[in-house]
Amino acid sequence: MKHSTIIALVLFPLGVSLISTQAGAEDTSPTYSGDLLKRSTLTGDWGGARNELAAKGITTDLSLTQVQQGVVGGGKDSTWEYGGRGDLTVNVDSQKLGWWPGGFMNLEVEGNFSKSVNGNTGALMPVNTNQLFPIPNGDNLNVSALNFAQFLSHYFGLSIGKYATLTPTSGDMNEFAHGKGDTQFMNTAFNANPAMLLTVPYSTLGAGAIVLPTTDPKEAIVSFFVLQTNGSAETSGFSDLDSNQLTFAGEGRVRTDFFGLTGHQLAGATYSNKNFTSLDQNLRFILVNREIQQKNDSWAVYYNFDQYLYEPNKGSGQGVGLFGRFGASDGNPNPIHYFYSLGVGGKGIIPGRPIDRFGIGYYYINVSKPTFTGPLATRSFLRNEYGFEAFYNIALTPWMQLTPDIQVVRPSQKDVVTVIPPSRQGIDTATVVGVRLQMQF
Repeated sequence: MKHSTIIALVLFPLGVSLISTQAGAEDTSPTYSGDLLKRSTLTGDWGGARNELAAKGITTDLSLTQVQQGVVGGGKDSTWEYGGRGDLTVNVDSQKLGWWPGGFMNLEVEGNFSKSVNGNTGALMPVNTNQLFPIPNGDNLNVSALNFAQFLSHYFGLSIGKYATLTPTSGDMNEFAHGKGDTQFMNTAFNANPAMLLTVPYSTLGAGAIVLPTTDPKEAIVSFFVLQTNGSAETSGFSDLDSNQLTFAGEGRVRTDFFGLTGHQLAGATYSNKNFTSLDQNLRFILVNREIQQKNDSWAVYYNFDQYLYEPNKGSGQGVGLFGRFGASDGNPNPIHYFYSLGVGGKGIIPGRPIDRFGIGYYYINVSKPTFTGPLATRSFLRNEYGFEAFYNIALTPWMQLTPDIQVVRPSQKDVVTVIPPSRQGIDTATVVGVRLQMQF
């Protein structure tokens, strides 16, 4: 039998997270067995059934992330809120099932409950990213992703379906600062590049192509996708297919070996032909039901890097390193004209604590003031925004992580205006503290 490569992946239209194995080699399927305090999930291997399914190409992962967070100084309102999000992900590998090689299906169902303090800081960047998905409003359950990919060779594949454009293992990927706010940083500025948020919805229909220049997705990967700009987790998207409001997105990521240490370089661009007539994305937290001047099209470019400075075992994922992001957009209608973030992250640096994580980061946003219509046309509501965050992720067990977190944010919103009684109150720098508990079932 010819030695062939199997590619297992989690789909995302701006970059596909893949793991390559080889037929006849040692099985790399996840193992859920072990003692309660040492295994990877709370519910274990389900009497062996979970391991058997994984060996046949069907993996099921379920998590619950809860956050208690409060604005303890500055901001719009000093308050505490509790909320959470549950997430179910199923991945299917057609070759392991004994069907045909190169086929992969991805399903994600998630919902959040209760509230967050995202609307109480006055900032463009939500301080609790976890509560944004699948939609920001609490108490909802939706299908975020259902898609299929077929690799036609070791170098090239095609994909179609509904995508969650940010997952724990893909989407503007970064070793130290990435995800849905459930494992690393909580602020959105450190989980994805905000410059592209206007043009790339979180959950949307699309189709695209994936290229593996060296056949190893850990070395290099390039993708190009066409997405529906108006996509939402709470709709199928099919009723809006004839609107011709599309996003074109391309991204590439390459692994580096500077100084003999692991690192990555990533660059991407997005363009949408949508007719933007109202404030979208995170501006909803600041300027609700106020219209901006009509503007056709929007574009964004973005870049990120991560680089280990200390890596005791190369490729282990443990050590300390630097990360950074840069993004730029047209500035109209996208309010995030320029953006950058820098920080330090690490994992397993304390002896006996191999999966603890930590991160310290700073971000800055050059905010482009939107042009309003009507009586608000001459009013400037926004200013440049910057913030700081530090967290330490304590692994109580491999399946339970407790994370204290602190953020200090100078928000983009300048003040709060009330009509009755008429008043204007300035918004000071917000201090936000919180604790997060994630459990893997």
